[in-house]
Amino acid sequence: MTNIIAIIPSYNEEIPLGTVVLRTLQYVDKVIVIDDGSSDKTKEVAKLAGAEVISHPTNLGKGQGIKTGFEAIKNINNNNSLNFDIVITIDGDGQNNPDEIPLLVSPIKSGLADLVNGSRYIEGIEDDTPAYRRVGQKVLDKATNISSGLDITDSQSGFRAFSIKSLDYFKLKDSGFGIESEMLSDAAEAGLKIVEVPITVRYDLDGSTKNPVTHGVGVLLKIIKDMELRRPLIYFTLPGFIIFLIGIFTGIWFLNDYISGTSINFGPTIISIMLIIVGLFLMLNGILLDSIRKLIDRKL
Repeated sequence: MTNIIAIIPSYNEEIPLGTVVLRTLQYVDKVIVIDDGSSDKTKEVAKLAGAEVISHPTNLGKGQGIKTGFEAIKNINNNNSLNFDIVITIDGDGQNNPDEIPLLVSPIKSGLADLVNGSRYIEGIEDDTPAYRRVGQKVLDKATNISSGLDITDSQSGFRAFSIKSLDYFKLKDSGFGIESEMLSDAAEAGLKIVEVPITVRYDLDGSTKNPVTHGVGVLLKIIKDMELRRPLIYFTLPGFIIFLIGIFTGIWFLNDYISGTSINFGPTIISIMLIIVGLFLMLNGILLDSIRKLIDRKL
């Protein structure tokens, strides 16, 4: 028998949350709602709907909500006779369809996956997807795939299923929405089996209080920052190589003008030399960090 538990990170979602909990309970054995410092009746609604509630005193972010939920599950499995085998994460805003939970858990039950990512775009981005989401999603997906080495079509999906053994591989450092990309990178780094399945989404229920542009830029910057140690050749060496080439070509151009007498100002050539030095430094730094990372991976 497979026991399933669901984690629902929530912040000021008293209106849709009750329905999400009730519908989710049709497919799982237990629901834990992480009330992330809500100022409305999110906590009360979740309890009335049949969920266990863990409350943060203040709004700490979705990443911290996921971390709290995963820690709670590990404690339950360590202290309870009922051990959970599969973990579901689903958003509390009503955009995800709980009826698709069986679709997510199926690959784990059959041993084909450790992590199942519910993808809204596995067959391409739909026409009813808002335009700003299409552009932002493609950028975030590309950045996540570069960082993780995966080929994921919906890196920001919060509707996922995890085998219980996979929880130990997630570092859960990001406290915000960058957690979605971080978990994919952690799973890829650990060699976990990742599968995507198609899901649907309702955009008419978007209850986000964050500006989509600032939100997307914030997530992108965190993904790029995450490449520093995961992909140092991309984070350091590639930009360094570009800067090095710019320094070489501009240096030749400026030096040629100086020698031919077109320009008697030697200053631009000095700038080119500095670009070459900076480029070489970044390239070598990336190569060194990549070597160190590979050595650490071999020892582990």
